[in-house]
Amino acid sequence: MHSPHDPYVRVRDAREHNLRGVDVDIPRDALVVFTGVSGSGKSSLAFGTVYAEAQRRYFESVAPYARRLIHQVGAPAVGEISGLPPAVSLEQRRSSPSSRSSVGTVTTLSNSLRMLFSRAGDYPAGAPRLDSDAFSPNTAAGACPACHGLGRVHRTDEELLVPDPSLSIREGAIAAWPGAWQGKNLRDVLDALGYDVDRPWRELDRREREWILFTDERPVVTVEPVREAGRIQRPYQGTYQSARRYVLHTFADSKSPALRARAERFLTSEPCPSCGGGRLRAESLAVTFAGRTIAALAALPLTELARLLPAAGGDETARVLTGDLLARIETVVELGLGYLSLDRATPTLSSGELQRLRLATQLRSGLFGVVYVLDEPSAGLHPADTEALLVVLERLKAAGNSVFVVEHHLEVMRAADWIVDVGPLAGEHGGRVLHSGPVAGLAEVAESATRRFLFDRSPAPGRAVREPAGWLEVGPVTRHSLRGVTARLPLGALTAVTGVSGSGKSTLVGAITAQSPGVQRLVTVDQKPIGRTPRSNLATYTGLFDVVRRLFSDTGEARERGYRAGRFSFNVAGGRCETCQGEGFVTVELLFLPSTYAPCPECRGARYNPSTLEVRYRGLDIAGVLDLTVESAAAFFADVPAAARSLGALLDVGLGHLRLGQPATELSGGEAQRIKLAAELQRVRRDHTLYVLDEPTAGLHPADTEVLMRQLNGLVDAGHSVVVVEHDMDVVAGADWVIDLGPGGGDEGGRVVAAGVPAEVASAAGSRTAPFLASALGRGQA
Repeated sequence: MHSPHDPYVRVRDAREHNLRGVDVDIPRDALVVFTGVSGSGKSSLAFGTVYAEAQRRYFESVAPYARRLIHQVGAPAVGEISGLPPAVSLEQRRSSPSSRSSVGTVTTLSNSLRMLFSRAGDYPAGAPRLDSDAFSPNTAAGACPACHGLGRVHRTDEELLVPDPSLSIREGAIAAWPGAWQGKNLRDVLDALGYDVDRPWRELDRREREWILFTDERPVVTVEPVREAGRIQRPYQGTYQSARRYVLHTFADSKSPALRARAERFLTSEPCPSCGGGRLRAESLAVTFAGRTIAALAALPLTELARLLPAAGGDETARVLTGDLLARIETVVELGLGYLSLDRATPTLSSGELQRLRLATQLRSGLFGVVYVLDEPSAGLHPADTEALLVVLERLKAAGNSVFVVEHHLEVMRAADWIVDVGPLAGEHGGRVLHSGPVAGLAEVAESATRRFLFDRSPAPGRAVREPAGWLEVGPVTRHSLRGVTARLPLGALTAVTGVSGSGKSTLVGAITAQSPGVQRLVTVDQKPIGRTPRSNLATYTGLFDVVRRLFSDTGEARERGYRAGRFSFNVAGGRCETCQGEGFVTVELLFLPSTYAPCPECRGARYNPSTLEVRYRGLDIAGVLDLTVESAAAFFADVPAAARSLGALLDVGLGHLRLGQPATELSGGEAQRIKLAAELQRVRRDHTLYVLDEPTAGLHPADTEVLMRQLNGLVDAGHSVVVVEHDMDVVAGADWVIDLGPGGGDEGGRVVAAGVPAEVASAAGSRTAPFLASALGRGQA
């Protein structure tokens, strides 16, 4: 039994994911970094075990009826944890937030500003006081009824919907209509309604054209299909909808990004004429503070808002509310985000900016005696921003908290009080704690993959800068912080785009399109998930599963039984286990306890029915193949070219530890990005391709970064071009060309500070990147 004053969190027999009965002692009231290669088990220890157990214990204290309303993680696979305080988690959220989410909503600053207008705003004479909800564009009480609080309206016109009026409707004059059967149905309905679908569009009467494109009516008519040879088609009731209605409905409601993007081509966006882009009702926009509407104040950079508020004066209520608002803004500005405005939409923020906004909210909470578990807080941060982050982490610790950080950034590791190194490798080759102690002690651990990067200062091998095969002109770009920026990128080379958070890096590379002159083929590789459900996995995403299913269907046993490739899919009825619908597990609802997942009682987790599992390929059934790691599968399918190519590409990007059937929901952002890259690498391409990667090393251990850069350099050596948005100065130092944006973020940035080979940018005056790049080059030339 440990003393209640024991200063350690003591974990015993942790078995979550790939952890192998781990025993580890972690000090409280310290900055502790968990590190190791991707897939080593560090997140399983920090989040899946320590944080999950802290959350479970907290929920034990919540009334059972309230527990049913809260999403709970299951109990971790661990023997015992003692000395564990309450925990707060700040994970990297990789999902796409809604366009209604903004800097103000993430930090709750917009709540304080709305209260200020409600209680201390200047109202027109005789106007009643409004509740704070009336100043939110996300509520029915506040949203402008014309644009529903979005600030912009989407319109379309005849020129957009019918780009070629010389065509008839049957020939496809209405370009906005869908293809295939749905488009044919609309043409047949129009024909049945008596409209001439064979005359050129421009020859139709103007009133007919307007009705066809813009009517809100939805008439139903009996359609007599044209009979085709060999096909019997019966009459049916067809409903007509105008081209405008179809486009607006698809853009607003479709879950398919491709369909939404297609619909957007037929729309123009403009500020709402009713609210002028202010997003609120007229009565809300009539209230002012310091002579400005709430929309005008929300559009100001936070530094400017902080200067304006104290000068506004007002009564005691106004002073209390502005004081609270200023204190909250100060924390955000301290983290280097003063250039952001409250109305800046969250989807336009980088992951680094979003992470620091959440940290700012926690700093204001004033909690004491808590364990903060952070997931790669330096991801997406420029080295200059990382220095500010370390100050914040020290403040959290100084306030009496424990800070546990899953991290790959070497400077964060060096600043730690304690380091827990997990490994030595990934997956089944990892899951052990190699070192838990002061940072200096890791130098003695020969097995550690982290040791070499943390302590070895020997020079990196020099590499000659490649000569460009041509140049790609980008811009002028005017969006977010960029104001008419143009840039030249070398083709046949590796280009790094650098700059502090908010300087416009992602915006600049986002302006490169497949239509840009000089781009034959464009491939963008991001860290978004490869699938949102457990049914999507490594094998399905890369196309490897198609090859495997064909191999099984070609076996003698499968041919005898008449099993085709579809029989071996767990996503369709036939071969899958119907008890669990091919999931492999069933959910057991325990009401006020967390729902638990149990192996399916019928297939015991295999996902298939017994008949399907009787078919074997080289001694393994289909479930056994899905359970192979990439490494094992590469040996198993070595003589199957189509499978060997996919598996070889996955091995080349360092993903040998993943199982073929590993659900997409269990993959990290870095793993998802490398799977996408592997899917590209397996395609034999001879034509020139431009690869654009946004922060490819985010979330990667330095050892994984080496593997990734070897592949990217291989692409360039094969005649392709690679552009990376990057903060890792060792990667930037190894590039052929560097474009540095800045010098600051937001209004203080948005221009090209320097462009050239790394040595030229490292000596550029006024660049915040230059000193860090010079340091990296110095290590490489020492």
